Amino acid sequence: MDSKRQQKMASLLQQELAAVLQRDLPHLFGGGMAPSISMVKVTPDLGQARVYLSLLLGNDANERIEIVRDNAREIRHALAKRIRKTARVVPELVFFHDDSAAYAAHMDQVLGTLDIPAPPQEDAPENDDKPARPRLFN
Repeated sequence: MDSKRQQKMASLLQQELAAVLQRDLPHLFGGGMAPSISMVKVTPDLGQARVYLSLLLGNDANERIEIVRDNAREIRHALAKRIRKTARVVPELVFFHDDSAAYAAHMDQVLGTLDIPAPPQEDAPENDDKPARPRLFN
């Protein structure tokens, strides 16, 4: 369970890192779409932040993550300029690929291909003088 401090710092980092990647450093991605920040986890001492990047478009996810990792120092410096009045220390940034959206799409495809038979129809009650009680359990 994260503390309030960790949650506040994670929220701040998520917002500001998204702005840094999209506005301040778009040249890192060669005019392509910048990755979105899906989640940020901060250690209790606020010294390290694990940043999970979602790369929805393109099949070159590993290459784009490596670009971000290679330029982590430049990203951290641009982040420091943005949060210098809010945070005392800028945490070390560690980037990870978040493939949960691709996994969800894959599972949706798998579930869509399943052949699930319709449930059997129950017979009508023979005694019509009493109303049928709804069944609570199968």
